[in-house]
Amino acid sequence: MELTERKKKILRAIVESYIRTAEPIGSKAIAAMPEMDFSSATIRNEMADLTAMGYLEQPHTSAGRIPSPAGYRLYIDELMQDYRLTVDETHSLNEAMTSRLQEFDNAISQMGKLVSQMTNLPAYAVASRRGSATVSRFEIIPTAGGFILVVMTDSEDVKNKLIKLPLHVTEQDLKLLSAVLNASLTDLPAEEFTPELLNRISRSAGPAASLVPVIVDFTTHVLQAQQKSEVYVTGQAKLLSHPEYQDVGKAHKMLSGLDEDVISNLPALVDPGHPMQILVGPENVAEELKDTSVVMTRFDIGDGMQGMIGVVGPTRMDYAQITARLSYFAEGLARMFGKQELPPAHEENKEES
Repeated sequence: MELTERKKKILRAIVESYIRTAEPIGSKAIAAMPEMDFSSATIRNEMADLTAMGYLEQPHTSAGRIPSPAGYRLYIDELMQDYRLTVDETHSLNEAMTSRLQEFDNAISQMGKLVSQMTNLPAYAVASRRGSATVSRFEIIPTAGGFILVVMTDSEDVKNKLIKLPLHVTEQDLKLLSAVLNASLTDLPAEEFTPELLNRISRSAGPAASLVPVIVDFTTHVLQAQQKSEVYVTGQAKLLSHPEYQDVGKAHKMLSGLDEDVISNLPALVDPGHPMQILVGPENVAEELKDTSVVMTRFDIGDGMQGMIGVVGPTRMDYAQITARLSYFAEGLARMFGKQELPPAHEENKEES
């Protein structure tokens, strides 16, 4: 069965109507829409075809239809028009970012709160490193009865540990150990600290070989800690304002499952050419999110760090408006972290949906 331009036009009308009203729509209501120059009977037949093709669903015995996850996906990929933020919207977003994100120490958590406020949906913010953390330099500083191991990572984060020195190890032995560590373990991610490599380092470390496992264990802990993402989820209660979550049981299941662990398991954004990603219903890998949609985008924080912001909500969400707002917000955050400035407001006071 062919997906004609007429079918696409009708599907787009149904999706956008359902986004606005959360109610199934029938052929007569579609026929009455502006620019819909088809008869009610023709639209009814096309709706039947779209249902058979999997793009529409009939929630009960009425003649009305709603979009299926496949229908939303086709709408997002092919039918959705860009939403232009108005001048008032951009000014409001700029003002909110300026007032709420002055303290960069709390910027990641504040991001999520601001996104939730501007979309009326649960939101999340993530800060993570790009690529694997590595050590740039080891330093060993002798002290009375021991030594201080200093580990500097490629992000210039410095960690140290006081280690007791065995009686038979001399200061000269520590110099050799330091040279071996800098020659063998720098610029390597923790996952490449193989048993074969550690055996080779131990053989090269001479009398200080017994210190190698302690040092490698501490270094691994430092690198793994750098790889952990900071995840903040906020605004979960905003789901209750949407018709889909008026059912107490459904709302409770969703609210109890929407946490940092679930968000951490969302797929990473890996395509630099497409920083915005939308997951519709069953496309979500987390079982808790199978009946929702997730919209996420990323931005650069600097110093080897990457940020990600997103929202979680009903599949009926206004994708065009939300992607426009998230894109603008991400652009503003990247500028704030990089150049301490906000993106310019749009000159056109125009919006499309």
